[in-house]
Amino acid sequence: MLARMEGTKLTRAGKKCVFCEIVAGNERAVKVYEDDVCIAIMDIAPVNRGHLLVMPKKHYGTVFEMSFDEAAHVFGVACLMAKAVKEAVGAEGINILQNNGRAAWQYIPHVHVHVVPRWIGDRIEVYWPAERSDYDELEALATKIKEKVVVLGLRATSLGTSAESHRR
Repeated sequence: MLARMEGTKLTRAGKKCVFCEIVAGNERAVKVYEDDVCIAIMDIAPVNRGHLLVMPKKHYGTVFEMSFDEAAHVFGVACLMAKAVKEAVGAEGINILQNNGRAAWQYIPHVHVHVVPRWIGDRIEVYWPAERSDYDELEALATKIKEKVVVLGLRATSLGTSAESHRR
């Protein structure tokens, strides 16, 4: 479980959250954007020139902990940053990535969105072993997911955000 220490979150290993430290101004970072909800910073270990990170100022370990509105804002800023990065570095494409949990390659337990400029032949590889699915299996899985959307939608309504507005 994450512990608190003078307003700074600690990771499971007991280390201070580096992104909370950046938000607090205790760690150096090159800021590109900042508002009341989030910041965008240049990635200190970029996979390509122009790689940056967008993160909420408030500590959340995963996106599952965020409200709909906060997540929408962070991803909206990531979209804006993607447009700016693409033009600034002349990228041929952009990957927008957000990882949740170790199995999904999340190594810093503070929500952050990677905005990665791409060029054909840039040698960044993501192995994606996709196989064609059976439509009956897809329908069964879609039904389960839809049931969860309804439950989560009702939960979002109780937080003051209309689930109905999310369906539009």
